[in-house]
Amino acid sequence: MSRTASVSRETKETKVRLNLDLDGSGHATIATGVGFFDHLLEAFAHHSMIDLELETNGDLQVDEHHTVEDTALVLGTAIAEALGDRSGIQRFGNAVIPMDEAVAQAAVDVGGRPYAVIDLAFTTERIGRLGTQMIPHVVEALARTAGMTVHLTAEGGNDHHIAEAAFKALARSIRAAVALDERRDGVPSTKGST
Repeated sequence: MSRTASVSRETKETKVRLNLDLDGSGHATIATGVGFFDHLLEAFAHHSMIDLELETNGDLQVDEHHTVEDTALVLGTAIAEALGDRSGIQRFGNAVIPMDEAVAQAAVDVGGRPYAVIDLAFTTERIGRLGTQMIPHVVEALARTAGMTVHLTAEGGNDHHIAEAAFKALARSIRAAVALDERRDGVPSTKGST
């Protein structure tokens, strides 16, 4: 069973092209024009074991908002497409990830219910070219289009570490949730559907 997706999105503000394989090896080729965002997505791919080819061209002369948001929307759409009807998956995942003084905790349900509760203790406005307020916005957009509930918290003394630990925790949680359950037939819900 191939759990892959290719998704493109083009607007007046951005052009996004993405290929994804849920059962990959964590290989990533990413170019959004926002260096720290690329760094977070590379960490996400590596720790989720999702292969990710991604290119975004956006109106960075305005700011990073449209580029980052539209990339997250496409990534969530691709995850949803690759999951298909979500049969035979574990559905739930969680992880606690330390990074030096920072620690992040994530819990996800990829069963089709979009919701996000996010508490990231940033103290600065930017990390490189990425505004820190965009990081929870990315997770919200991802959760919405992936059909995923996400609870994500992180704290520490360094905003780079907080953000990176958060994306690694999210990645490990998603890796566990999308994994196939050899004992499961059908959708992992007592309702019998997502």
